[in-house]
Amino acid sequence: MNKTAVLPADTYNVVNKTVMNDTDRLVITILYQPLIGYKALSLYFTLWSNLDSTGVMSIEFTHRSLMNMTGFKIDDIMEARRKLEAIGLLKTAFKPGDINNYVYLLYAPLSASEFLTHPFLGILLYNTVGSKEYDRIVQYFKMPKIDLGSFKDITTTFSDIFKTGTIFLKEKESDIRKRECCDIELKVDLDLDFIIDSLPKDVITSKTFDKKTCKLLKSISYLYNIDNIHMVGLIRNSLNEKGNVDKVKLQNNARNFYQFENNNELPHLIYNNQPVSLRENLTDGSKRSKIIYTFETLSPFDFLRGKYNGSNPTTRDMKLVESLLLNQELPPGVVNVLIDYVLKINDYKLNKNFVETIAGQWKRLNIKTVDEAMKQAEKEHKGYKNRPLKANQKVDVGAVPDWFDKDIKEEKLSQEEEEKMKAMLSEFV
Repeated sequence: MNKTAVLPADTYNVVNKTVMNDTDRLVITILYQPLIGYKALSLYFTLWSNLDSTGVMSIEFTHRSLMNMTGFKIDDIMEARRKLEAIGLLKTAFKPGDINNYVYLLYAPLSASEFLTHPFLGILLYNTVGSKEYDRIVQYFKMPKIDLGSFKDITTTFSDIFKTGTIFLKEKESDIRKRECCDIELKVDLDLDFIIDSLPKDVITSKTFDKKTCKLLKSISYLYNIDNIHMVGLIRNSLNEKGNVDKVKLQNNARNFYQFENNNELPHLIYNNQPVSLRENLTDGSKRSKIIYTFETLSPFDFLRGKYNGSNPTTRDMKLVESLLLNQELPPGVVNVLIDYVLKINDYKLNKNFVETIAGQWKRLNIKTVDEAMKQAEKEHKGYKNRPLKANQKVDVGAVPDWFDKDIKEEKLSQEEEEKMKAMLSEFV
């Protein structure tokens, strides 16, 4: 992900890659807005309004003019842009220069049917708006049922009216505008070769893992945080007699598996753990290494649930943590460090403003790994001892997490601590 800093003087053009209509406005407002927020929605519609009278391409604008049109700060615009890119409504092209130039490519939203039957968008919408509002949305987009059983179809066919002769086309037009949607890109640790090798050769065929199936597997792996081993079992139970994956059955099996493992809950964004590419892979057996391993292997939900002594966290705390992952784009392991740090120094309370202040700083510092987060928390805490706090800011500088002690880098876990760590991991991982 390229996070090039944008300046107000930088220019941009908008290019429409699709054909859009008023129905798209409804779909984006009703279905997409709960997931991306009103600022991303406003940015999309503003860029749409920048197009010329043909609706194809805009003149050149500056980001200063975009700030004036939306009333947003440049950081708000960049955050909204990344959300639009992530959900498949926008692509961005960049050309450096004395004044940088951007091209924003607008894509159409999925249709209501495609969105609500999507492997994970429909479920995320359900968890965001609640069952009552979700049912109302589904009802809004439903086609009315008309009983035509007693009617006869008397529709005229094309050949009844039109007669054709020999037609010659001078040239095939390939650049005609058409409706075009942009795929949502997912980064998941899905090892397709391992999955194929783990399935009996007599139950699969060369067509079992076609492009659509592989795309669905990635979506399911991301949404339900399913590893390669469990995915093999789900696929095995979703194969039909022809050796093809029954996609509906696979989604149902994955959902049932997830709900069974998570007290009948459906997934939010906080159920993913630290990506493998951002893990430390420490093997020295020290207490600090074990703590880092815990931060990396537990999802923020499971880690927070541990702080609740096994009970589900409050909706408020869950939304706060989800915001850290979605809006601040902090990796799950880094979020776990932040939760642990704030709870310890703030009398076991997750104060939203306090948490978001630290999260914003860590995002600007581009902190990606658990070790980086732990070191930054220690550095930050030393600063609290040397500067006056605001009147409404209460930080217990004496209360710190166990991992603040540098001696634990060499310290081995006691037998009791080892058993406690194993018990915690066996419960959640």
